[in-house]
Amino acid sequence: MNRKVYSNLNEVLYTEVLDNGLTVFILPKRDFHKTYGLFSTNYGSIDNEFSYEGKARKKVPDGIAHFLEHKMFEKKEGDVFQEFGRLGASANAFTSFTKTGYLFSATNNIKENLLTLLDFVQAPYFTPETVEKEKGIIGQEIQMYQDDPDWRLFFGLLQNLYPKHPLHNDIAGTVDSIDQITAADLYECYYTFYHPSNMVLFVVGNIDAQETMTWIKENQAAKTFSAISQVDRYFPYETTADIVSYSSDTMPVSRPKAILGVKGFEENLPAGNKAQLRFRTAINLLLQLLLGNTSRNYLRLYQEGIIDDSFGFEFSFDRSFHLADFSSDTEYPETFFREIEQILLNFANEKEVNQENLARLKKKMLGKYFQTLNSLEYIANQFTQDLFGQLTLFDLPEIIDSIELQDCLEAGQRLLQKEAIAKFYLKPEKEV
Repeated sequence: MNRKVYSNLNEVLYTEVLDNGLTVFILPKRDFHKTYGLFSTNYGSIDNEFSYEGKARKKVPDGIAHFLEHKMFEKKEGDVFQEFGRLGASANAFTSFTKTGYLFSATNNIKENLLTLLDFVQAPYFTPETVEKEKGIIGQEIQMYQDDPDWRLFFGLLQNLYPKHPLHNDIAGTVDSIDQITAADLYECYYTFYHPSNMVLFVVGNIDAQETMTWIKENQAAKTFSAISQVDRYFPYETTADIVSYSSDTMPVSRPKAILGVKGFEENLPAGNKAQLRFRTAINLLLQLLLGNTSRNYLRLYQEGIIDDSFGFEFSFDRSFHLADFSSDTEYPETFFREIEQILLNFANEKEVNQENLARLKKKMLGKYFQTLNSLEYIANQFTQDLFGQLTLFDLPEIIDSIELQDCLEAGQRLLQKEAIAKFYLKPEKEV
């Protein structure tokens, strides 16, 4: 078991890759009463076309990763949620574009809860009858998201930025796509992507590292897994010519909603894990300089009524994609698009992009970072998302501290290009 000390954070992280390929991280936090376990697989909604072991390339229905997540909790003996409840734990799960995670939090019965987590995720049980029953439940969930204006706004943008890439598909799929899912499909996706070598277990809380690792090793040694095999995932190649620059839709909303996005391209990324983590950090700082809530641009747009309190932006960086999006409720969507685009494309000449403001924002980013370390949930979820090779969530302070103004400008040159911009507008039905 490898032990790495982060003296500046007063943290000690234990890591080991087991014989079956499972990567385990253990972070003791003796000052906490609660323990949090997250068992995740590098498999999400975009992984709908793949091949393995030399077999033919296969495409599965959209939404199958999310469907699989739902079905994992149902066993022949009953619902796993009831077992966690009996052990005094709270359990949940999630599916994102690139990950599926199963988790629990508890203050007692940590060993029992941890083994329950491992056992239920590593024992799939699907039947044609239970699969058909689940289709109705997930169909209602899909409709709920379709009725959410902010969800529709974001996926409207993704459809413009990624018209070929599966990123534009709803994580849960559509009613038609999930209707095609069979128990055989679920088993195939499970055994393809839920192999321990494609998974990470992260345990954080009031635990002893050696004891916890012993529990995990004994549990895994008692199980049989297939040999580790290469899985190939396929994504369509897209260029700026594929981007749909503008589109709109209608919904029963009281005010118009506008969103602008900038698509990043893999060929524009710097090479190497550390360089890419620095790029992500530098872009986040640059966007804060340009449009953060203390910037002059933000205050001007707010005072002119072009944006309101709903305004926000985010930079997403994940496997096979990265993008920035900016959205707001606004009575002036065309003005919103024009102003945001101009600010982004003119980033190098913005007066607020200076060393003094960068130093202030770096301190703010570090302060927020240290504050979030008080949350075990945040540590576990963010840690498994932030694996850049050997670099982890705990390497971020050093990265943030090292960013210079030139790094921000170079990151802007890599991302902020006019031909990579798309816009989506959600109109109130009364305007039609």
